[in-house]
Amino acid sequence: MTALEPVDVRTPRRTATVDVIIPVYNEEADLAASVLRLERYLAETFPYRFQIVIADNASTDATLDVARRLAARHRCVRAVHLDAKGRGRALRQVWLASDADVVAYMDVDLSTDLKALLPLVAPLVSGHSDIAIGTRLARGSRVVRGPKREFISRTYNLILRTVLRAHFSDAQCGFKAMRRDVAGQLLPLVEDNNWFFDTELLVLAQRAGLRIHEVPVDWVDDPGSTVDIVATATEDLKGVWRLLRGFAGGRVPLDRVRAELARPDSPSTVPGVPRGLLGQLVRFAAVGVTSTLAYFALYLLLRPLGAQAANLVALLITAVANTAANRRFTFGVSGRSGALRDHLGGLATFGVALALTSGSLWLLGTYWPGAGSLVESSVLVVANLVATLLRFLALRLLMHRRA
Repeated sequence: MTALEPVDVRTPRRTATVDVIIPVYNEEADLAASVLRLERYLAETFPYRFQIVIADNASTDATLDVARRLAARHRCVRAVHLDAKGRGRALRQVWLASDADVVAYMDVDLSTDLKALLPLVAPLVSGHSDIAIGTRLARGSRVVRGPKREFISRTYNLILRTVLRAHFSDAQCGFKAMRRDVAGQLLPLVEDNNWFFDTELLVLAQRAGLRIHEVPVDWVDDPGSTVDIVATATEDLKGVWRLLRGFAGGRVPLDRVRAELARPDSPSTVPGVPRGLLGQLVRFAAVGVTSTLAYFALYLLLRPLGAQAANLVALLITAVANTAANRRFTFGVSGRSGALRDHLGGLATFGVALALTSGSLWLLGTYWPGAGSLVESSVLVVANLVATLLRFLALRLLMHRRA
């Protein structure tokens, strides 16, 4: 080409390959329309070579048949079938089998505006970042969803920042991508096969010193979503506890990830925690914030049963989990020795907390029966703070010397 020959700037050079995975379960009604919309958008605007991979998670309807018909008619579409359910399982299998430069995924409902896909992928192609995530909680994001989902999402991400000291803002947005070489090193360390997969992947990436790029997205909630919010929240909290135990016991070989990605000097972005009484207070506060948020999430979910019943069940569940977490995480006590005594002491403080919160609700209902939910929540916050202080003093007396 001579210097005088025109250059067609409308046709970008396709220098990288991207696999976009859509994990699906029983989506026969919406799958074809979503895939065709995505294919059309990528073909018209995306500057990289791409392939759309439909990962069928053991669907029991005609989803797999629809996926195979799409793959037969469109060269850029491929269908993969898994015999077992689990979004994390599907992403792990398809991402590890990919030969693309970048692997990504999005939810089948395309809740996230597709205009965010190029800003998601571009930093990975350039080598600027290792993982990229869409975030609904950053400034610049535009989100349409109900207050219940908004509250649960923000509560969950606050738990991650407090307990696991996560620096990313939105763990569960179904819009993520990563470089394939990073996926090959990091994915074998991720144990979860379902909804906690995203969170575990990001927490491990952060602690390995990998670079996580965030893209504010426009996101519209799918009113037809079949996700069980209570079951998912329970599973996520179990996952958080498993990661805490894994990090405390040194079971996660993150140093190997840094070495194999040629970044042995890359520091973990997780700050240290002070020792002694101050360290115990910091860790107890982290567990306490998590327990309080979990309590309120459970309370709001159970509120239709009545204020007192919801308070009792939510307090009981979080009290048992709180004692177990403080035993291991705050005071460093492991094994079964003294466990019964610790939990009995925890239940005794639970009784105090129950008396404080139930008494507060009774007083509020007696002397201010028309108080709204905001006043009710504020009263419960104060009562829980007082109960939390008493709990720390009691548990420290029980566990500190043994630790």
